[in-house]
Amino acid sequence: MNELTSILQSIPVDPLTGAVAVPIYQTSTFVQEAPNINKGFDYTRTNNPTRKILEEIIAKLENGKYGLAFASGLAAIDCVVKLLNTGDEILAVDDIYGGAYRLFTTVYNRLGIKINFVDTTNAENVRSAITPKTKMIWLESPTNPLLKISDIKKISSIAKEKNILVCVDNTFATPVLQKPLDLGADIVLHSATKYLGGHTDLLAGVVAVKSDELGERLKYLQNATGGVLSPFESWLIIRSLETLIPRVEKHSSNALRVAEYLITRPEVKHVFYPGLKTDSGYEIASRQQKLFGGIVSFSLKDDTEENAIKIATSTKIFKLAESLGGAKSLLCHPATMTHKSIPEEVRLKAGISNSLIRLSVGLEDPDDLINDLEQALSKINSSVKDYDTVEGYKVTI
Repeated sequence: MNELTSILQSIPVDPLTGAVAVPIYQTSTFVQEAPNINKGFDYTRTNNPTRKILEEIIAKLENGKYGLAFASGLAAIDCVVKLLNTGDEILAVDDIYGGAYRLFTTVYNRLGIKINFVDTTNAENVRSAITPKTKMIWLESPTNPLLKISDIKKISSIAKEKNILVCVDNTFATPVLQKPLDLGADIVLHSATKYLGGHTDLLAGVVAVKSDELGERLKYLQNATGGVLSPFESWLIIRSLETLIPRVEKHSSNALRVAEYLITRPEVKHVFYPGLKTDSGYEIASRQQKLFGGIVSFSLKDDTEENAIKIATSTKIFKLAESLGGAKSLLCHPATMTHKSIPEEVRLKAGISNSLIRLSVGLEDPDDLINDLEQALSKINSSVKDYDTVEGYKVTI
């Protein structure tokens, strides 16, 4: 069966009314026949019919057995990390989402869980960085914002030798392009705010696992800590999943067009996109992804925040905003936006330069997107390269 057909068939028709759309069970509690005797639901934090359907679909999409839905991507991360104990260590990708970096280094470090960052594009780096206290390897592939690719299968094999859990943030690839559980990962996680939601109108996170033991532990933590997804947001994601495959395919084809255009521009120093044959991650991405996704990042030859911000504020179709994965094209300047919580020396060491711009390529006509970038890039082309100082800031004359 075609994958989209399979997804649509897994969204049940309401048995009570025959409604094609899943109902929103907007209730906090459920009547019980007697104490602890119910129809599978007693309190919405523990379980809700709308969320349950979403969680079953997520498990199926990722070829897992258990799915869990949370109030945000960070709430999902928080639940997964709570599998660990004080004294444990996480080995994490160095080019990591800024919110995850902040959570790891300012919350979990304080609670006695140490985070070690490593370049995971080389699996041997991971092997060398493992310590006796390493209990989890945290991957993003592709990463945010440099689109670095890690060999999930090889790293998972290394981890299994030492009984270490592997969690993969699959937000950028989505289960349409990549299924980490099939590659040996133990846990797959998404900020469902992005492509799974797809319309920039909700906040959510999801997790999927195959293991009964992990599934039961995470379900316990989800209920005990309470960061669950509401029935309405659950319904919104179910709605969005019906178009996930064609959306992700269009995002990917548009992004490839944009990346191929950007490499021709004289102002651009480097284009980060694993779909380019010149990209360092192309070979591995070609093996473990069906397509290359909708995110493109690029840096400038004149590596200044001023030039990056000039471009970011000159586009008409690309909107300057946080987040990604929606129908409308967005762009951001990681150094001052998504990754501003990362210390500058750490950010630069990870390769996130001052001029880096991240594009979330939407569903518009690719020619329109390219024309928009062309007129924005021309703004720095026409700038005079002399500077004056005004109240401590460098400004282009």
